[in-house]
Amino acid sequence: MGRHVIAIVILAISLTTFAQTYPSKTIRFIVPYAPGGTSDILARQIGPKLSEAWGQPVIVENKAGANGNVGADFVAKSAPDGYTLLLTDLGGLVISASVYSKLPFDPAKDFSPVIMVSYSPHVLAINPSLPIKDMKELIAMAKAQPGKLNFAISGIGGAPQLAGIEFAQRTGVQWTYIPYKGGSDAVAAVAAGQADVLFNGMLATWPTVQGGRLRALAISSTQRVAAAPDTPTVAEQGLAGFETGSFQGVVGPVGVPREVVAKLNAELLKILNSGEMKQRFATQGTEVRAGTPESLGTWLRTEQARWARVVKESGAKFD
Repeated sequence: MGRHVIAIVILAISLTTFAQTYPSKTIRFIVPYAPGGTSDILARQIGPKLSEAWGQPVIVENKAGANGNVGADFVAKSAPDGYTLLLTDLGGLVISASVYSKLPFDPAKDFSPVIMVSYSPHVLAINPSLPIKDMKELIAMAKAQPGKLNFAISGIGGAPQLAGIEFAQRTGVQWTYIPYKGGSDAVAAVAAGQADVLFNGMLATWPTVQGGRLRALAISSTQRVAAAPDTPTVAEQGLAGFETGSFQGVVGPVGVPREVVAKLNAELLKILNSGEMKQRFATQGTEVRAGTPESLGTWLRTEQARWARVVKESGAKFD
């Protein structure tokens, strides 16, 4: 038996042994945004379930900055052993390749897809003090006063801003984008009257709507959601096919052993598809979208191409 063959056999045995003993220490979910946003809420709901299943601590660490790129870069450069995972808005991850001329990581090559977690449509919401009752009136005001309305975003070039850009492209409105440190900060800014309007993930936004501090004008899913049956979609108010939102998922650094990815995927599938989690998500306006690592990889490639087109057509500059 040649040396190379022996080395391959030893490597295969060691990877199998590693997968069998995984996990044997603390797992970290890196959330690349400030506390209180969609990714953070989901990580803190899923983490305890994973810890309970495997008998190992699962901790959530917030590493915010550069619209999620600081935390993503941290995970991309972490050891590919399955103990450091990124739970993030996947839209932000794929969009970053189109909106930043230089990134310290390659979104397409530096991560191992593990699982898509959920889809939470964006809520188009405004400060209640604005004399606007529906989307048509918002468009009319924005057109009458180009650039006057301040649009709060969770960070430069993220999924909420791209939703705003696509909306503006299709309606002919202009507004001024004001970046905040995360979705929770953007929601707070509009609720406080520091900004006027936003698109943001329903999971993190709906409690503020229910509390009367935001007025919801539309939901960005293709159909109305059970948690907000009286709120019309963007599509049914004139923009056919408009669908944006917070697609959340888990990835690890590139090179995580396939057996470890499979083990993570299987356990997270079990947790996410449980009746308890599906019910909890549904009441928050969120839908479980769990699948295979391969299906997530395909989705990431498709979405990267989609948003590259939107960014190019918008002519927007983000750096």
